[in-house]
Amino acid sequence: MGLRFETRGSDSPWVDTVWACTSERVTQMTSVAAVCWGLVFWELDGRAYAAVSGPETRTGTAPVPEGATFVGVEFAVGTSLRAVPTPALVDGGVELPGATRRTFRLDGHRWETPGPDDAEALVDRLVRGGIVVRDPLVTGVRRGHRPAVSARTLERRFQAVTGLTQGAVRQSALPWMKIAPPSLFFSSTTSSVERRIAVGPHPSTRASSGSVVETTYLGRSL
Repeated sequence: MGLRFETRGSDSPWVDTVWACTSERVTQMTSVAAVCWGLVFWELDGRAYAAVSGPETRTGTAPVPEGATFVGVEFAVGTSLRAVPTPALVDGGVELPGATRRTFRLDGHRWETPGPDDAEALVDRLVRGGIVVRDPLVTGVRRGHRPAVSARTLERRFQAVTGLTQGAVRQSALPWMKIAPPSLFFSSTTSSVERRIAVGPHPSTRASSGSVVETTYLGRSL
């Protein structure tokens, strides 16, 4: 068996899904379109990584190296990072610098790296710290509330918050749409994960000789 993949729902209104994945041999993964942004944590060859993943509008395949373990948190539609608007992450993402097996850095602070069973505790801390926020209009619509705005205004707001149309998000609820680890961070050789930076029109990156990448978005360090 190449990939052992498990997902679970969440009681938190901020979280859509929590997932974990282990690759037992070099294999290939097929990802599906996904409407949520997320945080992804993985270990490979004794090294820890962390990244922000964006919504994906297309399917794709990517190799997965042997011995990699992953934990991911997919956030509910309507939420976003304070530092980066979700539309800037569509079909992209950013690796977070300085990750260790115990902690990672986000929005200028260090946070404890979660496991699949305590992801909500991390999310609660991020929400209390104002790192993760949500749009009340989009969140209300997702809960079935009828907004006091025109359909056109709602669609514009929806796309500004999520980077996706309402139709694309509704389609994700179809039974055949299954969550899978974001393909962005799986493009790899058997010994190392290729790191990609794609966070929209105005990111700046700095790479040292040790290949540690620090990413900023609109002046805010991630």
